[in-house]
Amino acid sequence: MAKIAMQLLSKLKRKAKHLMMENTTNSQNSFEAMTNILERSMILQSSSITSCQKSKPDSSKTLEDFEYKVFSQFGDDGIISYLTSFVQKEQRTFIEFGAEDYTEANTRLLLERDNWSGLIIDGSAENIVRLKSRHDLWRYDLTAIDAFITRDNINSIISANHFDGQIGLLSIDIDGNDYWIWDAISVVKPLIVVCEYNSIFGPDAPISVPYDPQFVRSSKHFSHLYAGASLRALDHLARQRNLQFVGCNRAGNNAYFVHGSLNHGIPLPSIADGFVASRFLEARDANGDLMLKTSHKCMNLIEDLPVVDVINGTTLSIKESLVANYS
Repeated sequence: MAKIAMQLLSKLKRKAKHLMMENTTNSQNSFEAMTNILERSMILQSSSITSCQKSKPDSSKTLEDFEYKVFSQFGDDGIISYLTSFVQKEQRTFIEFGAEDYTEANTRLLLERDNWSGLIIDGSAENIVRLKSRHDLWRYDLTAIDAFITRDNINSIISANHFDGQIGLLSIDIDGNDYWIWDAISVVKPLIVVCEYNSIFGPDAPISVPYDPQFVRSSKHFSHLYAGASLRALDHLARQRNLQFVGCNRAGNNAYFVHGSLNHGIPLPSIADGFVASRFLEARDANGDLMLKTSHKCMNLIEDLPVVDVINGTTLSIKESLVANYS
């Protein structure tokens, strides 16, 4: 496997050299071919890595030890590849929403390498048009639709596209109503859920931004920090579905929950032990410029905004909630 990957990489280097000498008319086609070669090489290598990880189980490993990146934003491809390797063939279907045009996504490796079937939902018609324009999409069983998801329409959207019952994986990343949408889903029962959490809310408070059917993160607050739910809130919801928290990625933005029936061999950390604080620098100032500070250093920008305690239903400011739940 590694030898084949190296041969593809050598071919990629030759293609890149030709690209620099070609005129602009042909350069786009050459660049696309070069990108495809790189992707194929990365897919081959990822398959080899996952097989090696599964053949050498280690009970001391945490979820972070399985990370690698092919199409995911961070190292989630490796985590998902390992966890889904325990899913039975008849359950190899996924649903992902919030993946934009699918260039960068949590489920694309499952689709292209492992031949899973899936449903992609994104609120932008332009993103879905770009996705459907891919020349190789005919090779895969992928349904892609544009829809702005709410807790009132999510089940009908899923059912209308012929997904129901048990599925292998659900990926949620909509930068806003994540908790409320997951809470509303009843027509499918995923074995694995990967859901974005907001680490600025800390590990202790079971809180989420209040539900708003028109929620758009960039419009809600200029900082882009006011969105989503805490890790503990998501764990509260997961437990109601017999899903166990198995950890977060190193980036501190995605949490993983696995059904109790899936024999994955990963130790089950507590929320306190499994929580990872994000270090990426996405906070923005009132002018829309990146502040180049971690979100935790910008807490003062949003600390007076309201959040809902998903266990008791009370609404407090973020600051009040974090103080009340400090352990």
